[in-house]
Amino acid sequence: MEHLLVTGGAGFIGSHFVKRILAAEDVASVTVLDALTYAGHIENLGTAFLSPKLTFVQGNILDAELVDTLMPRHTAVVHFAAESHVDRSFFAAGAFLATNVHGTQILLDAAMRHDVQRFVHVSTDEVYGPLLEGAATEEDPLRPSVPYAASKAAGDLVALSYFRTYGVPVCVTRSSNNYGPYQHPEKIIPLFVTRLLSGEPVTLHGRGEHVRNWLHVEDNCQGVELVLRGGVPGEVYNIGGGTDRTNRELTDSLLRVFGATWDSVTYVPDRQANDIRYSMVWDKIANSLEYRPVHDFEEGLAETAHWYRRNPDRWAPLMRNLKAAPPARPAAAVPAGR
Repeated sequence: MEHLLVTGGAGFIGSHFVKRILAAEDVASVTVLDALTYAGHIENLGTAFLSPKLTFVQGNILDAELVDTLMPRHTAVVHFAAESHVDRSFFAAGAFLATNVHGTQILLDAAMRHDVQRFVHVSTDEVYGPLLEGAATEEDPLRPSVPYAASKAAGDLVALSYFRTYGVPVCVTRSSNNYGPYQHPEKIIPLFVTRLLSGEPVTLHGRGEHVRNWLHVEDNCQGVELVLRGGVPGEVYNIGGGTDRTNRELTDSLLRVFGATWDSVTYVPDRQANDIRYSMVWDKIANSLEYRPVHDFEEGLAETAHWYRRNPDRWAPLMRNLKAAPPARPAAAVPAGR
């Protein structure tokens, strides 16, 4: 694992992983390939950007010539680059399919040509689709219900097919909802945090009954590194955080962090195709690779909110751009009450 190529390494999860892996003694070099779209920022890398072990390349994984030029220098790939926001996938599905499926295939082709020793494809629990009860294992069928999740599921299947057909040493990780510093404010936790910091109301879809499992980004990066180092090629590994919350419970926790009341919350009609519940088990990575999430959810949430409080220069411009973007569908707000 001496020379590592990390796609999407200036994004939210990718940048946390890059900072983690640069500290490893057996990593001689890390190349970050990132298109620096609206969700990728050099600032996410912080002082890691100045590391002599780091090379940054601005470019798109859809650029097959660039990918093929970079790949021979590397022994392993960790593939974070993706279009990832569900609402955006409703009106830009083509971009999601291009990046998440064709971009993945371009990387796999190059990895195959240049005999890469490890390839970790980073995915999501949303590929399993909604579950009213129970929890998905790695062996369960994929039933995505929105364009984003469908594009990730297709990328997963392409990646696994390259192992079965060509022997490319691919592992797939599927994590639950990540949170932590640097996340783009289109996601629910930073969106609510930045609105509360700005004195604006937060909006809760439906009655706030949607259930998500919350995973601190650093715990996810721990799991990805374990799979990179010890995962069995051709296998899928679920990475969970063990903390389920309804969106209403999540909102209540954030209100308490800021000392705010439910007067700051309004309900809006539910988002189109909003899956009611995701759930998966992660016994496999716990038992085979000794993965253990270490971040307490309430503490991690408070620390995340504190980062946004201290860094308005990082998110205020993004909020202005977010307000200018078209919504997934118009919705009329009503007071939440208690």
